[in-house]
Amino acid sequence: MFFQYTTYADFLSRYLPGKIQKIAVNAGFSCPNRDGTIGWGGCAFCTNESFVPSYCNAGDTIAEQLRKGVLFFRRKYPAMQFLAYFQAYTNTYASVDNLRRRYYEALEADGVVGLVIATRPDCLPDDVMSLLEELARQTFLCVEIGIETVHNRTLRLIHRGHDYATSATAVKELAARNIHVGAHMILGLPGELRHDILQQAKTIAQLPIQTIKLHQLQILRGTPMERLYHAHPELFLSFTPQSYASIVLDYLSFLPPSVALDRFVNQSPPQLLATPGWGLKNYEFLAVLHNEYDKRAALKNLPQTNYNHRQ
Repeated sequence: MFFQYTTYADFLSRYLPGKIQKIAVNAGFSCPNRDGTIGWGGCAFCTNESFVPSYCNAGDTIAEQLRKGVLFFRRKYPAMQFLAYFQAYTNTYASVDNLRRRYYEALEADGVVGLVIATRPDCLPDDVMSLLEELARQTFLCVEIGIETVHNRTLRLIHRGHDYATSATAVKELAARNIHVGAHMILGLPGELRHDILQQAKTIAQLPIQTIKLHQLQILRGTPMERLYHAHPELFLSFTPQSYASIVLDYLSFLPPSVALDRFVNQSPPQLLATPGWGLKNYEFLAVLHNEYDKRAALKNLPQTNYNHRQ
């Protein structure tokens, strides 16, 4: 079977014309797993500095962050349009009035044609769901749910603070309100072997998600995950780009073709990593992924992908 999947750009093109770029904003939200509502210190893998771009400063207003982001990206693509990406921490963890002000401030920014909101599945009460439904009727909206894994034993181990049923319920409720839903998943969490990861794919495939973001586990300095790694390295799979590509190919085979792949890998700044990184951007990993497929295809006399290594 020829190697095919839906790209994130293909997904966006169904709803928005032209070239679209997400601009991360830090709205200054906290997290119930950090402020004592659920727990303290956050999830075992988490340090927020690993996913906040340099132009994203919580000291600036949302409008100013977006203005800087637009200037940053329009140097290369003057006609580009943008999605305001509420990325840092838990972006539905505030009062509805507070959320409404921040979301609509983003929508008023020049060039912004929609929102992407990253959050936890346990931070979507009915009034927040209703606000998101209101937004989805007016603009493009995708809510990214941090599911991370479907295995409750792992969720407990990484101090996630919710179970998989909470994630499944949140995804289904968002979809029932005609809101685009994305899933964020981590591959290689402690204690999970290859068959556990592939069971994750089979389970996620049953949810009404439209996008998925896959990340290899990265061990970040100063996190509980780093301490667990040094104490019990036997709990962790040791991926190379090639072995990770192999498991990603198998993972994709269980997902519906309509699910768009937003990302395959994450690359935290080297100074934050407690273990060696790969130094691969997402498009560079795609070349590894296609090469891995081509090796399999050659053994079965199937067509090659002829993937061009490009940004």
